[in-house]
Amino acid sequence: MPIKTFKPVTPSSRFRTVSTFEEITSTTPEKSLLVPLRKSGGRNNQGRITCRYRGGGSKRFLRIIDFKRDKLNIPAKVVSIEYDPNRSARIALLHYADGEKRYITAPLELKVGDRLMTGEEVEIRPGNAMPLGKIPLGTMIHNVELKRGKGAQIARGAGTFAQLAAKEGEYGHVKLPSGEVRLVRLECFATVGQVGNLEHENITYGKAGKTRWLGRRPRVRGVAKNPVDHPMGGGEGKSSGGRHPCTPWGKITKGLKTRKRKLSDKLIIKRRGK
Repeated sequence: MPIKTFKPVTPSSRFRTVSTFEEITSTTPEKSLLVPLRKSGGRNNQGRITCRYRGGGSKRFLRIIDFKRDKLNIPAKVVSIEYDPNRSARIALLHYADGEKRYITAPLELKVGDRLMTGEEVEIRPGNAMPLGKIPLGTMIHNVELKRGKGAQIARGAGTFAQLAAKEGEYGHVKLPSGEVRLVRLECFATVGQVGNLEHENITYGKAGKTRWLGRRPRVRGVAKNPVDHPMGGGEGKSSGGRHPCTPWGKITKGLKTRKRKLSDKLIIKRRGK
């Protein structure tokens, strides 16, 4: 999955890079797994903007991804590796032996023609899903469940993986991509291997228009605004704000801890960070 660069024939193409999409084997998605995707523009059900700087962007269809992997002990064949505009990872189309078709996020080294399976006594190979209790220690895993049957919630983005560090009683010690070590019940399912498309983090947009295609609108700095619009605005000439960085509503934005206490905090053994 190399990265393609452009000759600098225009200012926008000088730094722009894109994926070569060499691993893609099909450009037409499976129609039965497509759902129209409506844009919210960052607005809630009352029409108020709750997430700023969103809107526009290319039209997309949502591909229904099987994060639950609940078809147990039924073999599936990888038919194609496809692009998904809604996520950084590639997706793989599986044809199960009973005739059903499903999408999964494609792990590294997965190829067309591979055979995959979900269950308790399946082979340890990339793409196979099984309970944490059946996975050997030190194995790289992704698409990890936090609640049995809810579906994968951890390590779903391109190039990410978690690691099973230990097993203790009913829980396994899972090291997350952030460095956090967390207790997860051994009955929860996870997929063996690392998510593919490793080069995603090295792609450079190169121009403002690319972010508009992705549905992100321009973001104006606080110091460039007037005092009526932002606490850091105003001043004679260019100013640096004159106070600690804050939101338009005056809340400190750098270093202020905003995480609320959760019942699941007791399952965290080691916090992320230094």
